[in-house]
Amino acid sequence: MILGQNRDMGINHIKTRKSHVCYGMGLGMILLNDAYPGFPGDNRNASAFPYPIQYQIAEGVTNKTLVYDKDPGKCRAAVIDAAKKLERMGCRAIAAECGYFAFFQKDVAAAIDIPVFMSSLLQVPFAQLVIGPKKQVGIICAQKKFLDVEHLENVGIRSDSNYVIGGAQDEYGCTEFDNLWNPDKRPACPNAYYDKAEQQMIEAAKKFKDKHVDIGAIVLECTGMQPFARAIQREVELPVFSWGTLLDYAYSVTVHRDYYGHV
Repeated sequence: MILGQNRDMGINHIKTRKSHVCYGMGLGMILLNDAYPGFPGDNRNASAFPYPIQYQIAEGVTNKTLVYDKDPGKCRAAVIDAAKKLERMGCRAIAAECGYFAFFQKDVAAAIDIPVFMSSLLQVPFAQLVIGPKKQVGIICAQKKFLDVEHLENVGIRSDSNYVIGGAQDEYGCTEFDNLWNPDKRPACPNAYYDKAEQQMIEAAKKFKDKHVDIGAIVLECTGMQPFARAIQREVELPVFSWGTLLDYAYSVTVHRDYYGHV
């Protein structure tokens, strides 16, 4: 055996980073204080991600208080507190599980010293530049009626720019998502079927594209849509940005990989 071949030779001397108590950490994920499952690919299901994820529940922040009550500002202190706990744990960047956490992007970024990725909607301005001004970025969110201008502006989306919004639950009838997230409709034991949810999302994306023929890319706001991103892309044949693409990016910029090859 060659000495040291089983370790990163760039790591020789270690020292404490600020007040961090854990090392080798990845992304810190702020969760809603709601009990419901997520398919692999959903942010609250750690099994499908190729990097470490540390979870922290934002106490008192639920689908109801964050989205349905239309007053997300009352959740601000709990969200910032969760982010600070993840930072102290040693996480390299902060993310959240729901796109409506966009409301707190600026607040959390100002409160901690590590990069913050509070919503998949952060990718909309980038997508707009990628596809050019003659095409629209299609945002598919869970509930269109709850996605306000303030959510969009806080992640850098100008209200007069090239995007359109569609609501999976309130506009296109994705009932399987109601069974998980809608506090007014979900059963006592929230549950969903993968095949049915996937088909509903495919149909929603196809109808959305048919309604807005100038869409050049799709951004999925909701973490629960992420497991179906590939199936959606297969049907609509467009670039698809999801929580998954954002999290991969977030990890890569905070824990950059080495390159091995030949010339």
